[in-house]
Amino acid sequence: MTPDHVKLVQDSFAKIDPIADTAATLFYGRLFEIAPEVKPLFRGDMTEQRRKLMKTLTVVVNGLSNLDSILPAAGSLAKRHVAYGVTPTHYRLVGEALLWTLERGIGPEWTPSLRRAWSAAYATISNFMIGEAYGREAAAE
Repeated sequence: MTPDHVKLVQDSFAKIDPIADTAATLFYGRLFEIAPEVKPLFRGDMTEQRRKLMKTLTVVVNGLSNLDSILPAAGSLAKRHVAYGVTPTHYRLVGEALLWTLERGIGPEWTPSLRRAWSAAYATISNFMIGEAYGREAAAE
């Protein structure tokens, strides 16, 4: 992930903030569509889950320019997700749902370079989380 990727991600995320609940609703709708097997992992209040998702995304996006500030929390989150039944494969599906959601939320300003930037950012964070939760070998798969 390059500094240009970070800037693109941070600048574009500002367009998602005003539609945070809609974006989170789109995200979970898409996730459950492409991976119906994960729906039972979400047993709580989805309104609260949507808020948590957007809060976490905000922290991560804002912290991309200083990864050391967010990686410890990302590692802890990944380890907690293991207890919920999350597997390394789920990270790929979440990434797909996230990019799909961003494309719809950002609209015509969603470009191939913006997709690459978000993909790089997501890969950086998700590979770290997989490595923390399941070991470095799992992150390399």
